[in-house]
Amino acid sequence: MDAAIITTYRCNARCRMCKTWQFPTTPTEEFEPELLQKLPDGLGRVNITGGEPLIRQDLPEIVDILAPKAKRLEISTNGYFTDRLVAIARRHPDLTIRISIEGLAETNDGVRGIRDGFERAIRSFHALRDVGVEDLGFAVTIQDDNAHDLLNLYEFVSAEGAEFAQAVPHNSYYFHTNENEIRDVAAVQSAIRGLMEAFLRSRKPKEWFRAYLNRGLVDYVGGAERRFACTAATDIFFLDPFGEVYPCNGWDLSMGNLHDSSFDQIWTGERAEAVRAQVAGCERRCWMTGTAVPAMKHHLPSVAWWVARNKVRVALGKPVDLGD
Repeated sequence: MDAAIITTYRCNARCRMCKTWQFPTTPTEEFEPELLQKLPDGLGRVNITGGEPLIRQDLPEIVDILAPKAKRLEISTNGYFTDRLVAIARRHPDLTIRISIEGLAETNDGVRGIRDGFERAIRSFHALRDVGVEDLGFAVTIQDDNAHDLLNLYEFVSAEGAEFAQAVPHNSYYFHTNENEIRDVAAVQSAIRGLMEAFLRSRKPKEWFRAYLNRGLVDYVGGAERRFACTAATDIFFLDPFGEVYPCNGWDLSMGNLHDSSFDQIWTGERAEAVRAQVAGCERRCWMTGTAVPAMKHHLPSVAWWVARNKVRVALGKPVDLGD
């Protein structure tokens, strides 16, 4: 089971595709680190996110508690607070860290609304690498405003020897907006397909499968149905700053509050079963890493076949085939 821990809705960024910064939590509203002791041991991938999680002064305590519970502990950050990141990384060099950048310097700073944000992000990346963090990378939310930068950004990230994750804008309670939309669908889909072909030409198997993940983004942007059933509330849960346990970051459907109950009581309770039934009938079509990757793992043979077939196509100079 994977988890996403939304530590705060406070954020120093002003991203165009996310309005969380307009609805910040206060430190007194946010859960105390000790609450996380109630989460089960043996979790898979646990993503510490926000808002901007480094705004929390007690983030080191949160990491200390979650690290023994997770096979893979990740921090998603905009990379602005370099010194705080480095201090945590010195204590936990086996962390996964993904730094959000929305293009090269001018594009990134415009989309994220942070002056010198790109420079700060790259500074943090190099500082983290210097202290021995190996699982380092960048993440981008592909949209109208940065699609033109996508391949150049991939080349930059590859030259740095970093991982590269992708998403597209979604609407949900988590992002505090229902106004996101792709205006030029064809241009954004074309940019994503170009990235898919670059991934399939890579020598890294992980990037081959990331091409498939991006296939789902092409579908989502184009209004197509999600290819695999969502397993939110089964393979993953989200914990918000107030202690509410949600199936995902798409639906405002709480299964219970960790302040009031044990995790097992929440996870096996009637409210959780009712939420799972709603997830089974969900028509939102979301394709985000947290719920897409577990679904891909459940269908690994068909995913691997698509990857193998399209690697051959790309090697022969043919375009990626989005079909099954």
